[in-house]
Amino acid sequence: MDFAKMPDGLIPVIVQDAQTGQVLMLGYQNEEAQRVTTETGRVTFFSRSKQRLWTKGETSGHYLTVVSQHPDCDQDALLIRAIPDGPTCHRGTTSCFEQVEQRAYPTAPVGFIAELERLVQRRQQFPDEDPKSYTVSLFKKGMPKIAQKVGEEAVETVIDAVGGNIEGLKGEAADLLYHLVVLLTASGLTLEDIVAVLRQRHTTISGGVRRE
Repeated sequence: MDFAKMPDGLIPVIVQDAQTGQVLMLGYQNEEAQRVTTETGRVTFFSRSKQRLWTKGETSGHYLTVVSQHPDCDQDALLIRAIPDGPTCHRGTTSCFEQVEQRAYPTAPVGFIAELERLVQRRQQFPDEDPKSYTVSLFKKGMPKIAQKVGEEAVETVIDAVGGNIEGLKGEAADLLYHLVVLLTASGLTLEDIVAVLRQRHTTISGGVRRE
């Protein structure tokens, strides 16, 4: 990074949720903050108000764990993709670009699916957090029940699609997608694993023809 390019030696840093793509916050780094971030794997900024380094989450415990860092073309701004350990904003919202009462900028559809997967994974790992959760009950019943639900929802989705029941199709497709995420989680797989297969199948070959 070209810190000398900035009059105060601080570069703007945008932090993005590595799973959902949602922009979480904007902060500033000097050279030392960048070094600490790289060495510890936790996003660290230089506080202009406190005039010191501060690691996001040092008080709340809601750290931002670095997945990757991407300088811009001029080396004077940085994008950090990270995994948040709880709300990022001090107001308790997921992002600093959200309103407390309602979201100013809703998460993109693909981002919401990633949020859903994260919640399902948490239900599997920490069932006692919400023992009455439907998701927790599915994990307790095991793979046979989970697979059965995927099959049932798939059939109902097909029936509504063939019958032209658009409203019903939306609901059944949502049920199918949710139960598929549960099945993948129970199998030790993630949506990223499935996307990797899709990417491989979609590889561009010579002549500009795509293999679908």
